[in-house]
Amino acid sequence: MKANFATSAFIFVSSVQAHNMQPKADARARIVHRRRRWFGSFLGALNMTRKSRQRAGITRVINPKDERVIQKEKSKQQVAPVVHRPRDEERLGPVPPELFFQYNTALGPPFRVLIDTNFINLSIQNRIDIQKGLMDCLYAPAKPCVTDCVVAELEKLGRKYRVALRILRDPDLVQRLKCTHKGTYADDCIVDRVIAHRVFVVATCDRDLRRRLRKIPGVPIMYIAQHKYTVERMPDAFMAPRL
Repeated sequence: MKANFATSAFIFVSSVQAHNMQPKADARARIVHRRRRWFGSFLGALNMTRKSRQRAGITRVINPKDERVIQKEKSKQQVAPVVHRPRDEERLGPVPPELFFQYNTALGPPFRVLIDTNFINLSIQNRIDIQKGLMDCLYAPAKPCVTDCVVAELEKLGRKYRVALRILRDPDLVQRLKCTHKGTYADDCIVDRVIAHRVFVVATCDRDLRRRLRKIPGVPIMYIAQHKYTVERMPDAFMAPRL
């Protein structure tokens, strides 16, 4: 009887201890499970951010103050030094003898009008005949001129500008001027040509080119306003728009 009582008492005590320890084990298991879930979600989010970066083409950028970037910039400066390009005002040279202050005595009928790429395109859009428009603006005979660079730019623009290209290729309508320099940048070509020979009226609607041409004395600038041709710096001309 004593042995049975001792055995039953031991079993009862063990069951009580196990029952008391069960909540602690459950709490630990819940903590471990939460940590695993948090760590798994963190890894998943990290993986998703990498995938989304790869899909969007986003890469990590090195700090511009990093030593590798600084060394690379220094090597570029040593290999390719900066070349100072003279401005348009610095390339004007001596004053031509045909200039009397801002008045250019070399200009006179028949006028030679140097046409830009956008000027011919806007003339077609506004349905302006080139010869008639020049006559109405200058009240004198005028000969449109175009350089090889302008024709090359129109050829690069494709079939959309084939009408303008057909007009400029007509030798009876437009005079073709040969270019001897490298490249096909029309703005630099026009500026260099009018600096060397100030016998042209430049027809352009490009704001940057007009700003460059204003620095060259004795070069009139023609543009399109109110569906007609007009000359800049002549606001008192008949039917000219007020500036």
